[in-house]
Amino acid sequence: MIDRYLTPEMRALWSEANKYRAWLNVELAAMEAQTALGEVPEGPHADLVARAETDPLDEGFATRVADIEAVTRHDIVAFTTALTERYGENARFIHHGLTSTDVVDTAQNLLLDEALSIILNDVRALRDVCRAQAVQYKHTPTIGRTHGIHAEPMTFGLKFLNWMATLDRDLERLEAARKRIQVVMLSGSVGTYAHVSPEVEERVAAAWGWQAAPVTNQTLARDRHAEVLSALAIYGTTVEKIAVEIRHLQRSEVREAMEPFGKGQKGSSSMPHKKNPILTENVTGMARLLRGYLTTALENVPLWHERDISHSSAERVIFPDATAIASYATRRLTGVLRDLVVFPERMLRNLNDLGGLVFSQRVLHLLIDERGMAREAAYAVVQRNSLRSWETGEGLRHLLAADPENPLSAEDLDRAFDLQWYLRNVDHTFARFGL
Repeated sequence: MIDRYLTPEMRALWSEANKYRAWLNVELAAMEAQTALGEVPEGPHADLVARAETDPLDEGFATRVADIEAVTRHDIVAFTTALTERYGENARFIHHGLTSTDVVDTAQNLLLDEALSIILNDVRALRDVCRAQAVQYKHTPTIGRTHGIHAEPMTFGLKFLNWMATLDRDLERLEAARKRIQVVMLSGSVGTYAHVSPEVEERVAAAWGWQAAPVTNQTLARDRHAEVLSALAIYGTTVEKIAVEIRHLQRSEVREAMEPFGKGQKGSSSMPHKKNPILTENVTGMARLLRGYLTTALENVPLWHERDISHSSAERVIFPDATAIASYATRRLTGVLRDLVVFPERMLRNLNDLGGLVFSQRVLHLLIDERGMAREAAYAVVQRNSLRSWETGEGLRHLLAADPENPLSAEDLDRAFDLQWYLRNVDHTFARFGL
C-alpha cells in the first residue's frame, strides 16, 4: 500500500522486518515444542530466544535477507541463512522438519490476526460514533427518500441507527473471519508430518490458544483467507453506503449535512467557494478496492495439486493492502461522522418543500379507514390532487380542502398533516437497541 493510505499501526505491522519477526516467532514456537518432545537438543531454543530479545530482527536484517534472496531466489532459504549469520550455529535447528509454507502461512495468519484486531477496534470506534449521533439526532425530523425522491418524514437519528446496526453485523462477520485464520499449520512438505510430528503443531496451537489445522497439503486452504477478504469487502459496502449518503446530503441543492471543512482547507484550485466531499469520496474509492481484492482472494482458492505459488504474489499485495485500506477508511469516516456539520433547519425546509405531498399516505388511510372509501377511489382523490400539487406548486392540503370529492374535515386534515404522528414510533425502534 502506498504511504498515503497507511495508518501507523498497519505500516509497522506489514513492514519487512516485522514479517521476519513473525517468521521467527513460528520457527521458535516449533523449536520449543520439538525441544519438549526431545526432537532437538536442549539449549539451542533458549539461546535463540535470548538472542532474539537482545538483538531483534530489524530493517538491516530485512536488507540482508533481500541480498541473499537475490542469489538464492528463495525467501525462506535466504531467511534461514541470514538467521545463521546473525545468531550463530544454534540456528541450524531452526526449520527442522518444516517446509517453507508451514512458516509463511502460519506467520501470515499471525499478521492477519493482528491486522483484524486493529480493524475491529477501528470499527467499534465508528460504531460508537454512530450510536452517539443516533441519540443526538433521535428526534430531528428529516425527509426520507426512496429512489432519490421525497418519500415520508423520518428522523436523522434513524439513519445513524441503521448504520450502527449494520456495523454490529460487520463486527460479527469480521470476528468470525478472524477465528477462521487462527490456525497453525506445521505438517511438512505435503501435509503428511513425515519429518515433523503432529504433536509439534498441536503444542504450538495450544500455546497460542489457536487450533491445529485438521488437514492440509502444502498450504492452508485459501477459502479461509477468502472469508477474511469477503468480510472486509462486505464491510467496505457499509462504509461506502455511509459515505454515499453524506455525499448526497452535502449536494448544494440538498445541503442537510456536510463533511467538516478545516481552517485553511481549499476546496478547489480554481473556484474559491467550493466545499467538496473529498473525505467520503475517498472512502468510496477505498471500498471499490476492497471488492477488487476479494475477487483475487477467490481466485487464489483453487491451486494445482498439493500447491502452486500462483496465490503467493497476489497475497503479498492483497493482505497488506486490504487490511490497511479497511483501517484507513474506517478512521477517515469516523472523523467525518464525529465532526459532521448538520443543518436541522434545512432538513425541515426540505421536508416541507413539496407543499405537504409527503403526507399523502396518511390522507389515503383516513379516507379509507374513517370515511369508508374504497381504496381505489381514495387513491384517485389523493393522487389527482398530488399530481396537481406537483405541477402547480399549490399545497396538497389546500387542494384537498377545496376538492368536493374529499370528505375529510379541517380537523381530519390537521391530523393527516401532523409531522409528529409519523415519528411517534421512533422511540420504540431505538429501545430495541437499549437507546
